[in-house]
Amino acid sequence: MRTLTRRGMLGIGASAAAAAGLAACGTQSAGRSGHPGRPAGKDGGSGSGSGRKPARQLSKPIGDGSTAYTGKQPLQPAAPEPLEPGQTPPQFVVFSWDGAGEVGNGLFPRFLDLAKEHGAHMTFFLSGLYLLPESKKRLYNPPNNPRGASDIGYLTDDHVKATLTNVRRAWLEGHEIGTHFNGHFCGGSGTVANWTPQQWRSEIDQAKSFVKEWRTNTGWTDLPSLPFDYDKELTGGRTPCLLGQDNLLPTARSLGWRYDASSPGGRQVWPDRRQGVWDLPLQQVPFPGHSFEVLSMDYNMLANQSVNSTNAPAYNYPGWRTQAAQAYISGFRRAYESNRAPFFIGNHFEHWNGGIYMDAVEQAFKHMAREKEKGADVRLVSFRQFTDWIDVQKPEVLAKLRTLDVGQQPAGGWKTFLADTKATPSGAAGSGTTGSSASGRGKAA
Repeated sequence: MRTLTRRGMLGIGASAAAAAGLAACGTQSAGRSGHPGRPAGKDGGSGSGSGRKPARQLSKPIGDGSTAYTGKQPLQPAAPEPLEPGQTPPQFVVFSWDGAGEVGNGLFPRFLDLAKEHGAHMTFFLSGLYLLPESKKRLYNPPNNPRGASDIGYLTDDHVKATLTNVRRAWLEGHEIGTHFNGHFCGGSGTVANWTPQQWRSEIDQAKSFVKEWRTNTGWTDLPSLPFDYDKELTGGRTPCLLGQDNLLPTARSLGWRYDASSPGGRQVWPDRRQGVWDLPLQQVPFPGHSFEVLSMDYNMLANQSVNSTNAPAYNYPGWRTQAAQAYISGFRRAYESNRAPFFIGNHFEHWNGGIYMDAVEQAFKHMAREKEKGADVRLVSFRQFTDWIDVQKPEVLAKLRTLDVGQQPAGGWKTFLADTKATPSGAAGSGTTGSSASGRGKAA
């Protein structure tokens, strides 16, 4: 098991290490480094309508005008439909970003541009504190921590403004705005691992308030509103360091959240609900050159490559960049060529080790986008868009899909395997599981 500890960061990287069920994310302090996310198919394919401009929308301010109702979100996929008997499931891929702050390194707009170029959508898990000026930090009252405390620090005013600009653009281009909560407490007595459901409710209420009241908290009147109602937009999140999900889920369910992306050590199998909420974990994927697997997140690549350093010797970078990119591509290929389990990838807007993980993510993204553009039924979507699709599938179909293990092809091909699922009772094999156990790793592609 390998660990990497920094201010605001505690994590375990390898999938050999993922057996402990923990992975992490974090950032440096106080705005110096971000923490940081068409042909529509019959079944609700992805696509932002590349080349199309969103229709102009009327804006109805909400509250102090920090947010506004602007109608339906632009550039969404076609309404999803249930799989037909014998139909091959699409290959869904979700790229997500923890923190989603823009701190002048250009990574937020870089990946918005990349998604737009390829007609794709992503999920941006916004940390609420990234819209709260440091001068107002005492407005934050974190559970089990001093008022105003935060293990990721606060952004500069200029970086708060840049974050607002990019979050607004992201939503207008069809992406999802989820939450990464606020202070990112991963260790000590105040760790999110120990928060109660009631404390999670306080944290969520505060995260939402920082988004919904940024205009009051900053005093800025010259910036446009965020073009969405965050109470309706927010349907899922990812906890700091993938900790505390057990106590978060009752609160998430009571709030009507549709999914949670906090499970560590997941496997590339079809997901199930946990406590009534879709459990969509980071997943173990083949790690080139190793017998163990690694979680599908940039930070976990780093933890296994440079162990205790985010600024290792540069001569390592080319090999590590290739290894990280191939890990993502191998995970994608294994799912696409076997059970078609959705593939979830987590990232941060960070220049760790010379920015090689951002390059690796872009390389892997382009590989998957090319497959889509060559005609493969690959859907580069947000978590909410994937949840839209899985919500309309027949329970017996999902139960049958869950019988497929990592890397397991359907017996007789998809036409045979899903030809008649009526006899498979709802909640059959796989129902009620979390998919977060690290046992039983599948073979690498």
